[in-house]
This record gives sequence, C-alpha cells and structure tokens, in this order.
Amino acid sequence: MLKSIPPIVSPDLLKLLMEMGHGDELVIADGNFPAASHAQRLVRLDGHGVPEVLDAVLSLLPLDQYVEKPAAVMGVVPGDPVEPVIWEQYAALTQKHEGKKVEVEEMERFAFYERAKQAYAIVATSERAQYANIIVKKGCVL
Repeated sequence: MLKSIPPIVSPDLLKLLMEMGHGDELVIADGNFPAASHAQRLVRLDGHGVPEVLDAVLSLLPLDQYVEKPAAVMGVVPGDPVEPVIWEQYAALTQKHEGKKVEVEEMERFAFYERAKQAYAIVATSERAQYANIIVKKGCVL
C-alpha cells in the first residue's frame, strides 16, 4: 500500500498509468467487453465496477486538455431500448477530477472496438451495466 494511491489501483495498473504518455488512451471496460482479444496490454480488476475504477484512475491521470473530447463512450446500438444512466456518473466523476464539465464523445459500437484495439491498455472490470465502456485520453501534468 502507498499513501494517496487508491487501493483499487493494482501494481500492474499503476505501472501502466505511469508508462502512458500524453495522448495515450486507456479503456475501462465492462464485463461484456471483449477485453482480452482487443488489448495490447490488459489489466484485470475483476469484482469492481467501471465507476469506482474510473474514479481511482482519474485521481491519478489528467485528461488531455488539448482535445475537445478527452473521453469516449460506446453509443447505444440503434433500436436498443437501453438508457445508459451510468454515463451520468462518468460526467460527475470527470467534472470532479477535472474541475470542469468534460465533453465526452459517443461512438458507434464497432468504431469504439477499433479505437479500443489502438489503446495503450484495457482495464477489464466486472461491471454489469450495459454500454458502460469508456475511453480516457491522458493529458499532461501541469
């Protein structure tokens, strides 16, 4: 254990966050996401949900201040009646850690998968909410 490091942040995740550079992206994936087949680097945080992982990650990782939308979610497939209320939690968490409203891109499902394949790493969670995947782009520590 370390001071000021949330205990949910495993040694493997902390190492990845430290390795990432400005503009690198991290996917925090729900339990249904094909994380293992899409990841260049994979960290498993089974038993945890996306909001608690996002909160911990954003306590350490600044979002990219030089892009219009430093985060992205997988949009609802047309015709699917799901209302992803979890996105409200993401908005609150990004605002909490960035001190301002953060614009989030809503991406088509397969475009999201392709972008995830290019991400620096994917964190696999046990989140059960649908459309709970989020990509965050690392910024600079100023």
